[in-house]
Amino acid sequence: MRNPVILALDLPDPGRALAMARAVGPYVGAVKVGKELFVSAGPEIVRTLRGEGVGVFLDLKFHDIPNTVAKAVASATRLGVQMCTLHASGGTAMLRAAVASANETASAAGVPPPLLLAVTVLTSHDDGSLAETGVAATVEAQVEHLARMAVSAGVPGLVCSPLELPRLRGFLPGSVQLVTPGIRTGNEKADDQKRTLSPREAMAAGASWIVVGRPIYAAPDPVAAARGIAMEAMA
Repeated sequence: MRNPVILALDLPDPGRALAMARAVGPYVGAVKVGKELFVSAGPEIVRTLRGEGVGVFLDLKFHDIPNTVAKAVASATRLGVQMCTLHASGGTAMLRAAVASANETASAAGVPPPLLLAVTVLTSHDDGSLAETGVAATVEAQVEHLARMAVSAGVPGLVCSPLELPRLRGFLPGSVQLVTPGIRTGNEKADDQKRTLSPREAMAAGASWIVVGRPIYAAPDPVAAARGIAMEAMA
């Protein structure tokens, strides 16, 4: 079984991020480069990781007009990333443009296209904070709506809270990959993640991949933490 754990390198210092990726690399399936690290280090951090054979999940959550997102996805594909996120709330035209761009760019380069992942509702939201943005639906209803729209637009994967996994697996095609942040082991301090499960619980609920950040990189022994989480996820 492949290792489903993705280490979130949510660190501002490129040197520390690379050291963490190298130390923990044998115990995770890929690493996630998000906004903080990408803004700090730029695409060179991705090139370095890919040059060392590390799988990269580029989590920039593209959300713009279709042409702009298509060009961003093309650039990410040429960087050689394995996964890339976009906001489902960008709409069908944007999502279709992203899928076409990934496939066309990858074909021209002779490489596999990245797994595009549509973000439904951020795990920091609950019904109250979602309502503040003008969305009257519950988190559960909004996740389902956006998930159906994204899959209909051809997006092959979704990012979702672990608590939405059973519901999504109940109506989505089995081929859709579900990537789940909000993973906690129970040993962490309270933070901004409101909808969480343990690694074992998330995998049992239908996750294809789990994204783990602070429980690994903020642990007293990140290598031991990564090893333990991987063993639990693959049990």
